[in-house]
Amino acid sequence: MDQNRGEVSREVIEENCVHDSSVDQKGRVPLRASTGVWKASRFIIAIEFSERLSYFGIATSLIIYLTKVIHEDLETAAKSVNHWSGVTTLMPLLGGFVADAYLGRFRTVVVSTIIYLMGLILLTLAWFLPGLRACESKLCTEPRKIHEVFFFLATYLISIGTGGHKPALESFGADQFDDDHSEERKQKMTYFNWWNFALCSGLILGVTVIVYVQDHVNWGVSYIVLTVVMAVSLVIFFMGRPFYRYRAATGSPLTPLFKVLVAAIRKRNLPYPSDPSQLYEIPKSEKTIGRFLCHTSKLKFLDKAAILEDNDSPAEKQSPWRLATITKVEELKLILNMIPIWIATLPFGICVAQCTTFFIKQGVTLDRKIANGFEMPPASVYGLAAIGMMVSVTIYEKILVPKLRKATGNERGINILQRIGIGMLFSIVTMVVAALVEKKRLNVVENDPKKSSLSMSIFWLAPQFLIIGFGDGFTLVGLQEYFYDQAPDSMRSLGIAFYLSVIGAANFVSSWLITIVARVTKKGGHGWFGKDLNTSRLDKFYWLLAGITAVNMIFYVFLARRYSYKNVQRVAVADFNGGDDEDVKV
Repeated sequence: MDQNRGEVSREVIEENCVHDSSVDQKGRVPLRASTGVWKASRFIIAIEFSERLSYFGIATSLIIYLTKVIHEDLETAAKSVNHWSGVTTLMPLLGGFVADAYLGRFRTVVVSTIIYLMGLILLTLAWFLPGLRACESKLCTEPRKIHEVFFFLATYLISIGTGGHKPALESFGADQFDDDHSEERKQKMTYFNWWNFALCSGLILGVTVIVYVQDHVNWGVSYIVLTVVMAVSLVIFFMGRPFYRYRAATGSPLTPLFKVLVAAIRKRNLPYPSDPSQLYEIPKSEKTIGRFLCHTSKLKFLDKAAILEDNDSPAEKQSPWRLATITKVEELKLILNMIPIWIATLPFGICVAQCTTFFIKQGVTLDRKIANGFEMPPASVYGLAAIGMMVSVTIYEKILVPKLRKATGNERGINILQRIGIGMLFSIVTMVVAALVEKKRLNVVENDPKKSSLSMSIFWLAPQFLIIGFGDGFTLVGLQEYFYDQAPDSMRSLGIAFYLSVIGAANFVSSWLITIVARVTKKGGHGWFGKDLNTSRLDKFYWLLAGITAVNMIFYVFLARRYSYKNVQRVAVADFNGGDDEDVKV
């Protein structure tokens, strides 16, 4: 009878309380019914919507601002955009580290949003204040230096704000779902899909409404709108405080990994134990934060860090630079296993980088009239990529996943790396289509130099934007889920930062590739990048990217087939009578 009562008590505690190291607003164990999941996530998604509205309202028209207001040439403007985009998407590595190690995710979101607001305010002032304006008259051909300084200072403040905002907010949202609760774990998979649905909604409004204001009113008014929306969303974010599940910062997540490496090197001459169960792990009763990881056979050299040496010193008193738990060893293996996948997804990121540079600039040269004299801003065509992503996420979530779950028995439908790989195939098709469309545009220019390509509708670009959007629905969402899920529990913000750094590093690689290709092709006569699009050969550059991505696909498939996913020991919560923990491996 007592045993049955104990089992019932354990089930009641597990169902009513959340035991994943999170706390509620008052520092207590969160109640499942009143905290987390969608009741908390809606506030988090709201501020993500406003941030993406601001980011894409600025990013997609940045190359136009640089060429029309600051008067940079095409190649310089493309490099400037790539550098800014690269910094913006690499800064989350620092922001994620700060969130995990020191500030915590909630505080990091607040601080970074305030920095973001400072950047938006500075952009507004740089447009309206007479002493900071680009030009004193509309006829100037070179902006004042003071405007350039303030403009780039403002945009890089936004980069810093994004650096803390993106990794901390997305991981904070995912923290609202308990991995050890089957229903909440399934809801978290849905969360990443609908997170990106909200992201795309902000993107569409950013590249339509905001860009329209920039094109038909002025840039300064658009910056005022973005500033107000961001300020209001910060207030909404604060309103959700009673519903959030919080996780405290745990100190540098990198130090324990260095300790594992040092311990493995120190004990490199020791023989492997005949049974992996002889490797050191702390007793389950002493585990207060995080989860246990199961031993894996790859990267066996690192296992030596968990070998118990023959000496009189108890294991718990040995230096962590000499002895590590098998969970810490497995966490280092997780990070090392991510590196090849990170590298293999860079070509996809390079293809995505073209959307905010050359694809947008192509739109400037085409006929943008829609109906009744209305002219579409060139950056608005980027909204088609968001529509493509929303369609693919909806189809995947509502149609493919339920059917694939039944067919494969996998609760995700297909594994994460398969989802990423499908999106990478779409990026190859995108570059092929983009090359064909650009060749068509150049032929039109050649046949009618006077009218140029204005006889071609901007909707010739629709296929390449829609296809890359479909790919984003698989690869970008998959990368978010992969880096969050496969990162150690203490590095979840850094995990999201790793995903963002793929796009950031790809922007820098794209910029370097443009420089290399420009220099190499100029040696043979006419280079691929001229003063403007009509004197350039972007079609050949797109074919080059298609080839690089196709060859890389072979490398990616090889890695994905050999990949070992995180293997967690799920431990049930002990009852009030001090019952033993119960291991459940997955």
